[in-house]
Amino acid sequence: MEKGNFVDYIRVFCRSGNGGAGSAHMARTKYNPKAGPDGGDGGRGGHIILKGNQQLWTLLHLRYHKNILAEHGQPGNKNNCTGREGKDIIIEVPLGTVARDEETGEVEIEILEDGQEEVWVKGGRGGLGNQNFATATNQAPDYAQPGEPGIEAWKLLELKILADVGLVGFPNAGKSTLLSSISAAKPKIDNYAFTTLTPQLGMVQYRDERSFCMADLPGIIEGASEGKGLGHRFLRHIERNAALLFLIPADSDDHAKEYEVLLNELEQFNPELLNKERILAISKSDMLDDELKEAIAATLPKDIKHMFISSVANQGLTELKDELWKVLTEEVE
Repeated sequence: MEKGNFVDYIRVFCRSGNGGAGSAHMARTKYNPKAGPDGGDGGRGGHIILKGNQQLWTLLHLRYHKNILAEHGQPGNKNNCTGREGKDIIIEVPLGTVARDEETGEVEIEILEDGQEEVWVKGGRGGLGNQNFATATNQAPDYAQPGEPGIEAWKLLELKILADVGLVGFPNAGKSTLLSSISAAKPKIDNYAFTTLTPQLGMVQYRDERSFCMADLPGIIEGASEGKGLGHRFLRHIERNAALLFLIPADSDDHAKEYEVLLNELEQFNPELLNKERILAISKSDMLDDELKEAIAATLPKDIKHMFISSVANQGLTELKDELWKVLTEEVE
């Protein structure tokens, strides 16, 4: 991970609080030594709650807090006093966080909005005091209900980046260069594969002070859907992008085949990804003349809009932003 500051997958042990036991107290006063049951209920155990925070972009703050233990509820007391509830634990997470149960893999919660709060692990209910069990035929019950135990389980938190446009391409396709050219983001750029090891986000300024968010995702390789290379670790981020921009360098040996390989990896990982709007951009096109562009265009699939761009020479970038904005606004409509 670059500088170790991007964490998008965390395994944590969660234990919600036990409910407090109900009280079996019998009231005794100076003038009424058999005043009857007055045991209060136990307090609820503390919940573990997830809360969305748009200021966060990673799960790094949870790296050193792997054991999340909520407070137990307090037992009931005499005079029908209910025990204090256990203190809830609120875990703030970035938008796009998915919470799963490790054993079943079931998705339990998705946090998509700032301030959204969801009870992830419920605390145990407090037990009823003996005053709840008094009846006409049993006026002095000497028993109360124990509190329910909390829930203990290993849980998973994974982050799927929320961005309007996701950049898809093999390593060294020019994704980071494009992002740095059309936004204020400064991803690491170099002439070797897997320069980008963590997703990078950039706000692309458009006309009339409008903007959209673009994500530079680590390069895919053939077999990524089976876990090769960076594998599933970053393919999941593509699931949350509204549109996908496929980037293939002009010096590729076979542009159509490269696109098909990328498309196949997405399909193998999640077939629903093929339902997203897609645009194909041939990067590093400043090395091509018009004749070569026509030859490459003739080999490209007819069912996807293609464009020729150069981030270094600033060619076709305005047209690309126009096309992306058109796709995104159509998605909203």
